[in-house]
Amino acid sequence: MMRTMPLADARHLPLWRRPTSLLFAMALAMPIAFATWSALLNNFVVEVAQFDGADIGLLHSVREIPGFLAVGVIAVIIFVREQVLGLVSLILLGVATAVTAWFPSLGGILTITMLSSIGFHYYETVNQSLQLQWLPKERAPQMLGWLLAAGSAATLVAYVLIVLTWRAFDLSYNLIYLVSGGITAVLAVFCLLAYPQFEAPNPQVKKFILRRRYWLYYALQFMAGARRQIFMVFAGFMMVEKFGFDVHQVTGLFLINLVINMGFAPVFGRAVARFGERNTLIFEYAGLVTVFLAYGGIYWFGWGVLLASVLYVVDHMLFALALALKTYFQKIADPGDIAPTAAVAFTINHIAAVGLPWILGLLWLASPAAVFGLAAAMAGTSLLLALMIPRHPEPGNETVFSRFVAATPAE
Repeated sequence: MMRTMPLADARHLPLWRRPTSLLFAMALAMPIAFATWSALLNNFVVEVAQFDGADIGLLHSVREIPGFLAVGVIAVIIFVREQVLGLVSLILLGVATAVTAWFPSLGGILTITMLSSIGFHYYETVNQSLQLQWLPKERAPQMLGWLLAAGSAATLVAYVLIVLTWRAFDLSYNLIYLVSGGITAVLAVFCLLAYPQFEAPNPQVKKFILRRRYWLYYALQFMAGARRQIFMVFAGFMMVEKFGFDVHQVTGLFLINLVINMGFAPVFGRAVARFGERNTLIFEYAGLVTVFLAYGGIYWFGWGVLLASVLYVVDHMLFALALALKTYFQKIADPGDIAPTAAVAFTINHIAAVGLPWILGLLWLASPAAVFGLAAAMAGTSLLLALMIPRHPEPGNETVFSRFVAATPAE
C-alpha cells in the first residue's frame, strides 16, 4: 500500500521522489502516447479507413465526449485520490493508444478513441488540479513553462524516431502505436508504485460547484475549447488533404513546433510572471485572430504550402501561452476549490468541443475557409473577454468590474 505524506514533508525525500518530480514524470509520459497518436491520426484514418472531412469531424466529436464528462472526476475523487486517478487514467491512455491500429474501421476507431480519450481527459483534469495545488503561486508560471517544455522534449524524441524510421524501415502504424502507448503505460505504472501519495495542505471540495465570481474564467475556458477544436481537427487535416503531406512530413512539422516550444515554453512562463495574465492572453488572442484569418486566405486567395506551414507553427506557439489561464485561476481561487473547479472548467471547455467538430466537418465540405473565418471570430471573442481580466487578479478582484461589486467570495 502506498503511504501518504504531507506535501510539506516531501522536501526531505530524494529529489526524484518529490511532488515536482512526479509532475515532470507525468509530463514526460503523457505526450509519448498522445502526441504519437495525433501525429499519425490524419494519415491513418485517410489511408486505412478512407475518412473524409465529415468523418474526421465525427471522430473528434466522439473524442471530446469524455472531456465534456470530466465533471465526473468530482464523483470519483470521493473514493479515489487524485494522484491515483491521474496515473490510472494515464495507463488507460497508454493501453488504448497501443491497440489503436487493431481496429481499422470507422466503428473501431471511434470506440478505441473514446477509451483513450477517457484516459487523456481524466488525466488532464487531475493533472491541472495537482499542478495548481502543489506549485506555489509565485513559482507556478515558471514551473508550468518548464513542465510544458518537458512534455515537448518527450514528444520531440518520439517524433524524431518516427521521422528517421518511418520510411527507412517501412514501419507500420500498428508497431508505432504499440510502442508509444506501451511506453506511456509502463511509465505510469512506475509512477503509481514509486511515489508516495502526497497530501496537499488544503482539502478539496468534493462536490459540484459553480462560483459566480469565477464567471470570466468559465467564459474563457468555453471559448478556448471551441477555438482549440478548429486547430486540433482541421489545421493538420488541411496539411494532409490540401497539400498531400505524408506521415514523415506532418511529423516534421510537429518537430519544428516542439523545438520552438522547448526553447520558448520557459520564456512564456517568465513572460506571464512579468507581464501578467491579462497582457499575455490579450497578445495570444490577437495573434490567433490574425493566424486564423490567414488560414482562410489559403483558400480564399490560393496561398501556398510554405505559408500554411508557417501559420501552423505560429498557431502552436500562441496556444502555449494558454498557461496564463491556469495561473489566472490559481490567483483568484479559494485553495479548496481547485480540484472541483478544474473538473467543472474541463467540462465547460468541452461543451462546444463535442458537437462543433462534427458540425464544422460538414461545413468543411462546403467551405474550409468559412471554418477558419469562424475560428477568427471565436479568437476575437476571447480577446474581448481577456480585456476584462484585471492587472492584479486575486480573490475579490477577479474581473475589471469587481471594484464596482461588493466582494462575495462564497458566491
